[in-house]
Amino acid sequence: MGILNITEDSFSGDGRIDTKWALGRIGEMVAAGADFIDLGGESARTNREAISPDEECRRLLPVVEAFSETVAGLAPRDGEQVFPPLLSVNTWRPEVAGPALAVGADLLNDMSALPDDRNARLCAEAGTALLIMHSVGAPKVPHIHIKHEDIMATLRTFFQEKIALAERAGMPREALVLDPGIDFAKQTADNLRIYRELDALCEFDRPILLPISRKGVIGDVLGLENPAERDAGTVACLVAGMRRGAAIFRVHNVGMAWETIRTIYPLEPVPGSRPKEEISS
Repeated sequence: MGILNITEDSFSGDGRIDTKWALGRIGEMVAAGADFIDLGGESARTNREAISPDEECRRLLPVVEAFSETVAGLAPRDGEQVFPPLLSVNTWRPEVAGPALAVGADLLNDMSALPDDRNARLCAEAGTALLIMHSVGAPKVPHIHIKHEDIMATLRTFFQEKIALAERAGMPREALVLDPGIDFAKQTADNLRIYRELDALCEFDRPILLPISRKGVIGDVLGLENPAERDAGTVACLVAGMRRGAAIFRVHNVGMAWETIRTIYPLEPVPGSRPKEEISS
């Protein structure tokens, strides 16, 4: 999933409020191997002022409207790529999600932690998939003080409750995607444990999206303040996530992620081959 920020204050410094530029970036990321494009019009950074729903729509809707035509003239990088690529709209406001889904999107990437059923109902009505991300409290408000006694138990309870909420709103279970919310209302130790024990979330039998790219937890581990310097750590998190059940990886550097994934495949054990310990015995 390639990240496309139509903002000027993204934490990674890679966005612009420019429709023509955004459409060009879509072409670049698809050529690099993106299966999804995740389109956002507001930075999630809590030290930036929230924008209005009208402004968010002004930034997003022209790109959403032009997406199908933009990708129609493109070609996949290889036979494994999802093609045509899918469009994810990254917003938590129902006032923005409704118009964006009406224009056309395949996934609503909702970072609000689903406090009510409004976005789930919008997705159910539009026939759009819904991503449920774990967090605590309102978006655009810092929650760095939050401490979890057992983050994996917290995630299991959260997803049980939110999946049930979404289903009551009319969402088919097979149209839900889960996101553990790396760096959102979590301490470094919580984030690292999620990476180590991610396979515990496979019990829900839903795709897991792992937002790995240039995250703060990587900066904490490596002592790197500049997010643009965290790509090597991003690769490590991608590999860990693949080995533990993640299905979708949200990244800034699509080409790097594509090359990592394609290299891992031939290094994995061949299905049906005998374990090393069995051969040696």
